Formats: sequence, structure tokens, C-alpha cells
Amino acid sequence: MRFASLGSGSRGNGTLVEYGSTRILIDCGFFLREAETRLRRFGVEPETLSGILVTHEHHDHIGGVSRLSRKFKIPVWMTNGTHAGWDDPHVPVLTRFNPNEPFTVGEIEVQPFSVPHDAREPSHFVFIAGGSRLGMVSDAGSVTPFMRECLSGCDALMLEFNYDVEMLRNGPYTAKLQKRVGGEFGHLSNMQAAELLTQIDRSKLQHLVLTHLSEKNNTPGLALSAAAQAIDDAPSWLVCAHQARGLEWREIL
Repeated sequence: MRFASLGSGSRGNGTLVEYGSTRILIDCGFFLREAETRLRRFGVEPETLSGILVTHEHHDHIGGVSRLSRKFKIPVWMTNGTHAGWDDPHVPVLTRFNPNEPFTVGEIEVQPFSVPHDAREPSHFVFIAGGSRLGMVSDAGSVTPFMRECLSGCDALMLEFNYDVEMLRNGPYTAKLQKRVGGEFGHLSNMQAAELLTQIDRSKLQHLVLTHLSEKNNTPGLALSAAAQAIDDAPSWLVCAHQARGLEWREIL
């Protein structure tokens, strides 16, 4: 199994997961032309996608899904709640999944799990294929015991490190927006994400990708430092996904 990021942050998100002949796009927060450009940058023609999985209905995750799906006839998966909150729900093939029940897309098993975030029914995923596990959390305001259980024992993790507490407190956001970002249903801080890393089984971990870094309330240096301290190491496989560049393909061995 391998994975890549088309881009990660408040201006658009998209992640590719591939195994065998199955190629999944998780979220598409980019306009159609930009999505096509980013996919092709990673050697992916849109019509070869097996499906698009949507985590939740916020625009930076779902904004490009409808047009991409309609143009290339790509099936879409999302929860009932996400569908109810979506303002453009017209796609050729739509499957609504239960966030507590695994399902398969081609050769990849998908284990969804619910997260605390200010959306209708947000869900993130663990992908299982070829004996490997890839866990993914990009928008969550707090950590639940079930999240820890799902993310334990993964070979690769893509984990939100959204903000530094001091930068958020002293940054340009209004008090209301600070409260939303830093609240139970907002986003994970560097401190929260680092603490999560100390609470899960990391014995198989070979890739750790920090995602959804705020461009105003965080820096890659602060996020990487917090993660390195949590795992007591600074390996070459600890990296950040970039908003503009994303992250090149990573192979899980």
C-alpha cells in the first residue's frame, strides 16, 4: 500500500491511497481544474480513481467532490450526516456508510470511525491492505478512547497537528474563532496530537505525516518538534504534508 497528499490545510485537502488496482481519493477540497492538476502531478488520471471517500462536509474537504465525480463518473462514499449537510449532493454513484461498520473499496478494507468535530457526522479512516494499516485523522477537536484504539498498531499515520496553543492565543483570530478552533469539536493542537502518539501502539510505525497545519497558528518546526518529542526520535519518516506541495508517494513496506 502507498499513499500521498495532494495538499493539506484550510485551503484544500486531498489524500491518495493505493493498493494493487485500487486507488482511492480521500476528500477533495480543490476546484475541478486544480484537483485534476494535482492528481496528474502524482501520476494519477482522475478516471482511474476507484472512489472518493469524504470525511465531512466542510468546504476544504468536499468542495471539489461533486464536479470531479460527475466529470469522471467516480463513485462517492460518505456518512448520512455528511450527505445531509452537503450543498451539492448530485453524483453518479453515492454510497452512504455507517461510521461504525467496515466496508471495502476494491482491494482495500476501510475501517471508519467517528471523531469530535463541528460537522454533521464526521468520520476518519484506517485503511487495511496487504497486511498493512494506514490511519488517518485530519479534523478532530479532541481524542476519544475509540480513536486511540483504531490508530494503535498502524504502519503509517497521517495525523492532524493543526495549531500551536500560544500562536493561536496570540494570533490574528477573533476570540470566537479561537474558541471554535481550540474547542472540543475544533482541531487538534500540537500538544493534543503529540499526547495521542504517546498513548497508542507505535511498534510498527514506519511513516508519520503531520497534516492540516494552520498557516497562521502553527509552523512545521513547532509541529515536528512536538511529534519528535512524543516519539522520542526524529526519524526521516517524520514529515509534514504541505498545503501547496502536498506530500510525495510514501510506500508502506
